[in-house]
Amino acid sequence: MTGNTGFKGSWLCRILVYAGADVMGYALAPLDKTNLYGLINLKNDIRPVISDIRSYKHLSGAVKSFKPEIVFHMAAQPLVRESYRAPVYTYETNVMGTVNLLEACRQAPCVRSIVNVTTDKVYENKEHDRGYREDENLCGFDPYSNSKSCSEFVTAAYRNSFYSNEDSPSLSTARSGNVIGGGDFAKDRIIPDCVRAQKSGKPVIVRNPRATRPYQHVLDCLSGYLLLAEKQYDRKLTGSYNFGPREKDVVNNADLVEMFMKAWGGGKSVHKHDGGPHEAGFLKLDCAKAKKKLGWKPLIPLKQAVELTVEWSKMFLTGGDFKECMDNQIKKYFMKG
Repeated sequence: MTGNTGFKGSWLCRILVYAGADVMGYALAPLDKTNLYGLINLKNDIRPVISDIRSYKHLSGAVKSFKPEIVFHMAAQPLVRESYRAPVYTYETNVMGTVNLLEACRQAPCVRSIVNVTTDKVYENKEHDRGYREDENLCGFDPYSNSKSCSEFVTAAYRNSFYSNEDSPSLSTARSGNVIGGGDFAKDRIIPDCVRAQKSGKPVIVRNPRATRPYQHVLDCLSGYLLLAEKQYDRKLTGSYNFGPREKDVVNNADLVEMFMKAWGGGKSVHKHDGGPHEAGFLKLDCAKAKKKLGWKPLIPLKQAVELTVEWSKMFLTGGDFKECMDNQIKKYFMKG
């Protein structure tokens, strides 16, 4: 797995470790001192390689030495606003990082299933009030979204050129919504901002309160990635798949913050119509393909997703056993699923 030191990567690593998998992680060291990867000591449970996805030499060496059967590509510069500040780094990481990973896998006959995780923001956003389907035009607006669209094009080119034979590895992309859950400490993300505001006793500044997104719990998102990787392992199954929430769980930022405050038991928010860089006003995914072809569906309603996030966050802030809390959420989810 690339990107294992990130928020989603840490949750996916924990799920795989819990299931008894042998996992190699390839990623940069976490940027922030407080991070989920370090808090739950994941480096002791996997084979960690701290390196840059932009280095083909180091990456290909790691793939050759570990001989993986399944590969999850999650390493990325994942923030829209950061991509405006550092566009070159964003493209180098998100585009050439994908090229390096797919080329390294091409040279490793052990690989049977590859899932490249992109984003719901790869689509050319026309502010539709309906969900985008996988066959619609890709053209992300900002450097982050656009770099992920490019990653999709790279994946398609490699699939057509090198992975089209019946005996070659299966290669797909996964596009998920805005993910929430315990242990996300990223800047410029709404739920982490809410947790920081509660910790400091200050109001939450709600940026672009009317902006509407497909918010979902991290476990719903990751269950889709895992199911896709599993289905691909046994048979040729390639393409792109959306993994988003139920239609009723597509809400605006203001409503999500109010939901968070209610789950927390108090707090204040200040709405700010931001004059910052462009961000989409409305975004929604059509997940019919994943439901039909993979048998996947979201299991956690948004209200419950927020409550699970609050549960973990309060456990962390009060010095409780947040790792056990995380494991319990994983166990209950997959037992229910």
